[in-house]
Amino acid sequence: MRKNNQLLIAGSLSILAALLHISCIFGGPDWYLFFGAGQRMAQLAAQGDPYPTIATLVIASILTGWGLYAFSGAGIIVKLPLLKTCLVLITAIYLLRGIAGLVGPFLTSDPVVHQNSITFWLVSSIVCCIYGTFYLLGTVKLWRQ
Repeated sequence: MRKNNQLLIAGSLSILAALLHISCIFGGPDWYLFFGAGQRMAQLAAQGDPYPTIATLVIASILTGWGLYAFSGAGIIVKLPLLKTCLVLITAIYLLRGIAGLVGPFLTSDPVVHQNSITFWLVSSIVCCIYGTFYLLGTVKLWRQ
């Protein structure tokens, strides 16, 4: 298998996102707020509630898994099971999250959505679209090999 630079970048971005999530656990409530987790998560973290830590670790674990699948598709680690299927699903999730976050906050008044600022939705959604684009390009390249 030839090296796939797009998936190498995609995997690195997912691992970076996982590390940023973990940094919130150590950074505390201010970090949860800065990275857009919302006032509720920051308050729970300030109160010592385990929920923010658990939720953040689950998200970081998922992102790490996605990074490993990208690295597998890039040919730098062992081939993981259901590689192409998982890469298609990961790509779809990133792109759907990105597009939904660019449109959704303008179509709903749901307080769950609006606990985060429009800036959060725009920035995080653009980031997800960028990640998804690298996964898409790398996955297409992998399918053509």
